[in-house]
Amino acid sequence: MLTKRDLLRSTAVIAAGAAIARPSLLMAQSYPGIIEAKDIAEEGFIYGLPIVMNYAIMYEYAVDQNSGQFKAPFNQIKNESNVYTYKDTAVISPNSDTPYSLVWMDLRSEPMVLSVPAVDATRYYSVQLIDGNTYNYGYIGRRATGNDAGDYMVVGPDWKGATPAGVKKVFQSSTQFSLALYRTQLFDQADIDNVTKVQAGYKAQPLSAYLKQSAPPASPALNFPKIDKELVKTNFFEYLDFCLQFAPALESEKDIRAKLARIGVGAGKTFSFKDLPLEHKAEILIGMKQGERKVDEAVDKAGVSVNGWRLSSLFGDATFFNGDWLKRAAGAKAGIFGNDDEEATYPLGKFDSEDRPLDGSKHNYTLTFPADQLPPVNAFWSVTMYDGKTQLLIENPINRYLINSPMLPTLKKNADGSLTLYVQHKSPGEDKESNWLPAPNGPIYTAMRLYWPKTEAPSILPPGEGTWQPPGITVAE
Repeated sequence: MLTKRDLLRSTAVIAAGAAIARPSLLMAQSYPGIIEAKDIAEEGFIYGLPIVMNYAIMYEYAVDQNSGQFKAPFNQIKNESNVYTYKDTAVISPNSDTPYSLVWMDLRSEPMVLSVPAVDATRYYSVQLIDGNTYNYGYIGRRATGNDAGDYMVVGPDWKGATPAGVKKVFQSSTQFSLALYRTQLFDQADIDNVTKVQAGYKAQPLSAYLKQSAPPASPALNFPKIDKELVKTNFFEYLDFCLQFAPALESEKDIRAKLARIGVGAGKTFSFKDLPLEHKAEILIGMKQGERKVDEAVDKAGVSVNGWRLSSLFGDATFFNGDWLKRAAGAKAGIFGNDDEEATYPLGKFDSEDRPLDGSKHNYTLTFPADQLPPVNAFWSVTMYDGKTQLLIENPINRYLINSPMLPTLKKNADGSLTLYVQHKSPGEDKESNWLPAPNGPIYTAMRLYWPKTEAPSILPPGEGTWQPPGITVAE
């Protein structure tokens, strides 16, 4: 079963054994020199990593019914009646605050209409629209459109039709396959029935069904290439080839697409590592490894360090990235499908307040919010614990993966009004267990989430420059 950590651990073997395709034609063309080929492989890996990661998730969720992570076929909503746990492995760094709903949309033949019910004004919810390029191209929900009921249309990159009466807004994806990711706030476990009622009001249907008209001709059936942790090592560019045929090149992509075409990578092509001269093979492999290393470094150095947390802006639409493929890849590796800053901001923690790596096998830690200095949000906040090696939620004896603001009534405050969380592998003792955030027995990765962060002071926005800063995680005395 593929997890994104396996995808990200691509090594020199990535290109080895790739499928053979017209090597004589490829070599007859102006194939770049070995140094240029290395550079193109490096850029291509960085550019293509989020696209291939997205495809791997789509394949598990909407294509392969035997994946163990399958949710629903294309254009059908799947509502999760619980929050994610350590058993959910398809997406790295998932939240465990909001039961998810999702629909993978095939927009080739016609648009989709997404309808949302009226939602109580105290409950946060959002519908994040993400295309195959991992661009966030629109939002529906409490912050973006309010809590009233409404119908919204999602169209493919080439759609030019009229907006039907009754549709409040049209969102255009840059790719023909796209994801609508719903987050519905859960206040506590007793609230799950109320969440289920909200989810029951989410509806997705093709435009023709919305208009009660005959459907257009179906799009051609596709043979989606199987992907798993071994295949992605050998066929990385093959998956990129497949995905790019559904993603017309944006202006910002024309340069990298042209470069990739020079080494036989692009829509309708197949990269042939096997038939390259030995020196070209070596340079391609080096380029891939350098690309991987650059992505890793970009994650660790993204934004600025504040008390050991990394605060950065890594998610947005095509205009936000403006061809910065390294930023896009870093965002995908840090936590694919992250929100825009104004929807949610994510301080990420791998280090303590002294910039030493967090490790639950070596230390117990505390995280203390001073009195009246909790994260400033319009919706809610949380601190979630992940395994530092896999970025997945961890199994623990109390089945607690996070501490969030809805839990505040059950948490114990200090005499001065401050709030201390105990971040450690073993229980801090019965008297402190209400505030215990179980940690792995090894490297720690934490994510603080501020949903709909406040814009007036104190505010975390813009990340790293705001008037509110997250307190550091410190070694327990």
